[in-house]
Amino acid sequence: MTVKIGVIGTGMIGRDHTRRIQQVLTGGEVVAFSDVNLEGAKALRDDLAPDAEIFESGQALIASDKVDAVLVTSWGATHEEYVLAAIAAGKPVFCEKPLATTAEGAKGIVEAEVEHGKRLVQVGFMRRYDKGYNQLKDTLNSELGAPLMVHAAHRNPTVPEQYVTPMAIHDTLIHEIDTFRWLLDDDYVATRVTFPRTCSASHAKLRDPQIVTLITKKGVVINTEIFVNCKYGYDIQCEVVGEEGVARLPEPMSVVMRKNAKLQNPILTDWKGRFVEAFDTELQNFVDTAATGTVEGPSAWDGYMAAVTSDACVAAQEDEGATIDINYPDRPALYN
Repeated sequence: MTVKIGVIGTGMIGRDHTRRIQQVLTGGEVVAFSDVNLEGAKALRDDLAPDAEIFESGQALIASDKVDAVLVTSWGATHEEYVLAAIAAGKPVFCEKPLATTAEGAKGIVEAEVEHGKRLVQVGFMRRYDKGYNQLKDTLNSELGAPLMVHAAHRNPTVPEQYVTPMAIHDTLIHEIDTFRWLLDDDYVATRVTFPRTCSASHAKLRDPQIVTLITKKGVVINTEIFVNCKYGYDIQCEVVGEEGVARLPEPMSVVMRKNAKLQNPILTDWKGRFVEAFDTELQNFVDTAATGTVEGPSAWDGYMAAVTSDACVAAQEDEGATIDINYPDRPALYN
């Protein structure tokens, strides 16, 4: 069976996912596009899916009998309405983060999916599909004993002028928030934020870098450095300290070179390159499970947990040094 997929949002990530479905993955075909920029949607169709239909709205695309499953890669503020529409239509939907721009919005999606009675929503937390993170999780589970601490860093070479302090949580740390819940099989109970000296590359509306501490139910303390103007590259680091050992996330594979009296290897500068294989595996998983009428992978519940945690982290930014409690409702049986 070929899963006929409609893509809502034809910007950078929509284009990249369309390319993978059409040229890299198996079992899926993009048959429809929708975007507020219809010319952009038409250009993507002409480049990668010439037989696809253009719809003037995401809702019309979701309702079409030609579409079996939906990819939501549009502006974040639109995600909630499209995911809810896909659930109402009974169609599997892959939604890039954020699932919704508020915790209440994400909660509404969870409630709609629970009422439907079957998982239909997969959230785009691609790090769960990264080989390095999976190796780290396997090592943690088999070699390290009980985890005690995690030291991590999320560094970007630069960010646009419109990037402001809360975006360090909602747009950047959001991946670590989900990854550590999955890596440790644990949930959070509290957070606090500390701001070191602000780097000269920042601006008045962005305090950069910052250190976010998350404390889990099992007592693990996670310290994550967010530094989005580090200049030297896109660099994701993670070290788990256990009772019996320490393990680090593998570096992306690259050639080590000796030249000009230096020992060096390249560092990536683009997140798409760092996680390209994870994106491929993630979308292949969605296509494979959508063919059966359901989904696996990061769930609407995971998206909701990330939203609740993000809101607490932003509150901690606004009350620097204070410990902010994180409270979750009971998890519905659908997500057990």
